[in-house]
Amino acid sequence: MKIIIDGDACPGISIIERAAKDHEIPVVIYCDIHHFIQSDYSQVKVVDSGFQSVDMYVMNETKEGDIIVSQDYGVAAICLSKKAKVINPKGFIYDEKNIDRMLEERHISQKIRRSGGRTSNHKKRTEEDDLRLEKNLIRLIRG
Repeated sequence: MKIIIDGDACPGISIIERAAKDHEIPVVIYCDIHHFIQSDYSQVKVVDSGFQSVDMYVMNETKEGDIIVSQDYGVAAICLSKKAKVINPKGFIYDEKNIDRMLEERHISQKIRRSGGRTSNHKKRTEEDDLRLEKNLIRLIRG
């Protein structure tokens, strides 16, 4: 088992690394050349910039039993199909029961935006998000 982080949009890396270190699990962070991420614990892999370049590396490197941290529903769906566990940076766990609904909601939001409509903005990260991420990540680690 390893933890793979889609690092281009992942607050909470320090929380993830702390949980991984406590359980002696390796962490790989993927980011593109426009992001600067340093870590004393994780292996940081910088990839070319480009449409979904980091997403492609995350999906291709995922193996059964890995834990993936990503807020991208498409990445989550593919990684779930590879029998990985997937959690978003706010600590919500993706699974076979909720991923279809999330993909459908994303599709509807994209249609609204393409037609000139507006959708709600993302809410700011809270302390509750940090606590949820830590609690649910440890739950996934322990299986």
